[in-house]
Order: sequence, then structure tokens, then C-alpha cells
Amino acid sequence: MSLLEVDELRVHFASRGMDNRLRVAHALNGVSLRVEEGEIVGLVGETGAGKSLTALALLGLLQPPAVVSAGRIRFEGRDLDPLKSDVRGTRLTLIPQSPHTSLDPLMRIGDQLVRMQREHADVPKKRAWQRARDMLAEVRIPAPDERLRAWPHELSGGLAQRVLVAMALVNRPRLVIADEPTTGLDVTVQAEVLDTLRELVRAHGMSAIIITHDLGIVAHYCDRLAVMFAGTIVEQGPTRKVFHEQRHPYTRALVASTPKRIAERGFGPVGGTPPDLYALPDGCLYRDRCVRAAAICVQPPPNVPFPGNHSALCHFAAEA
Repeated sequence: MSLLEVDELRVHFASRGMDNRLRVAHALNGVSLRVEEGEIVGLVGETGAGKSLTALALLGLLQPPAVVSAGRIRFEGRDLDPLKSDVRGTRLTLIPQSPHTSLDPLMRIGDQLVRMQREHADVPKKRAWQRARDMLAEVRIPAPDERLRAWPHELSGGLAQRVLVAMALVNRPRLVIADEPTTGLDVTVQAEVLDTLRELVRAHGMSAIIITHDLGIVAHYCDRLAVMFAGTIVEQGPTRKVFHEQRHPYTRALVASTPKRIAERGFGPVGGTPPDLYALPDGCLYRDRCVRAAAICVQPPPNVPFPGNHSALCHFAAEA
């Protein structure tokens, strides 16, 4: 049994336009995903693909007007409600983007780490403070005793991001979701933060989902890769296998648009615009931008399995 199982999750948002007519945005359109024990999974795709929304559903943070119209989320063998969660902050945690907007500017770092523990368990304050200190040391923050008493604005971007990693791991979760955890950091600091995250996840037997636009991060840190487009996972499998045996046209376009591939082969960026979630096309959601599109693409594409736990949502996946 997988640690996390997501089956055909569908989420839409209903709103009324200027003409008072009801409009429905189909944001997640049948997301299916597995995360195994001790595994790091990368979730990639263009802006608006549904990566962060998937994370919010897993964490039980969806709020009206979000409506879960279908699907199922199972974590540690039991069902989770995408609209609320009793495991958030303990068994399942989030490392958000933008540390200086995620940390409370009116609380010292130590107090925030203590509060994170005591919100979810009856922990004596002295023990929680010591645990906070140990956690800062684990994420390699120098002079942890001094940093416990620091205010968020006194920390650099890299140190503040490490604090967020410490907050996510302080309760020893089973699954950590890192939503673009290195946004705004320089390349050297990005590598240091991600190295620390990977080492701690491995050391404590956790699993992780890393949401990112950076295929280099996925190639270096993730065991498996899931590619999202228009609220659907169009291809997933072991990272090396997906990179070397791309089965979906969108995956091929993503890989071809990286700076290295452009320099080597002269490919350009992925063409087209994201689909209108209020008026999604019938059949394959990628067909309006796909160079391989044919008449059959007006039919829903099959999820084609391949050896090595690799699959792609495409009529032509077997021909790739």
C-alpha cells in the first residue's frame, strides 16, 4: 500500500460573471498520483497547471467556492477530506514559498517553532524550545540559540527558508510537500536548502513532494516525476525513465524548452497558451497545442502503462 494515493481527484470553482451567469472553472480534472514510503516525487508543469492546488487539496486547505466533485485521497491507509484535515501540521506538512511572507513578522523564530509543536500536541514549553533549537541545528542554521531569539526580518532569504524547513519537519511528519521551496534564492543557496531537505527526509524515513518549474531540481533530487497540464497528470514514472523516454508530447516540449536543450538543438519555448479552464476542449486537454494532434484526440486519451511503473495519458504514447 502506498503512503499517499490520489485517484481521479476533480475540483472546480463556481462563480458569477458581470452578467450574473454562473461560470465553472475546472481546475483539477482527474489527478491520480502515488507516493511511496521514503520516496521523493517531483511535480512539474507550467503556471496554472494545478500543482499548488493539488497540494492544497492534499493538505485539506481548499475553501469555498472550491468544490470537490469527484475523486479520493488516501493517506496512511485512510481517506482524507480535501476541505479539512486532522493530519495537517503533524503527519502531513507544507514548506511554502516566500519565507518572509510565510513567517509571522510579530513572533520570534523560536516562538513560532514552539507554537508549531504545541498546536498539535501537549508538549511542555521547555521541551518544545529545546526541540526547536535542535531542529535549527539539523537544518544547519549557525548559532541556533541566537537565531531562536531573532525576528524574521533579521534573517537572510536562505536562513528564513531553512526556518520554514525546520517548521515543516519539527513534528516528524510522514509526508512533506515543498511548494517551490527555493523561489527567490540564488543558485548556491537553492542547492544548500535542497541538499538539507533531502538529507533530513532520508534520515528520518519521510516522503516528500517537491513542486517546481525547474527540471534540473527534479533530475537531481527526485526519485519519481509527475508532469501536470490543465489539472491533469499527463505523464509519470521514475525520473530517469521519464527524462529519457518521454511519452507525452507536453513532456517532450517541456524538456526541449530547457536552456541546455535550446543551446544544443535550437528548440524554443513551449508554444501556445494555457487552456481556458472555463471552456476546456473535449477529449485530450493538450490537443489544441499538440503537434501530434489528430481526429482521435477529441476522445478522452487512455492512460497507457509502460514497464518500470511509467505511464502517459496520450493516444499516441506507445508510438513515442
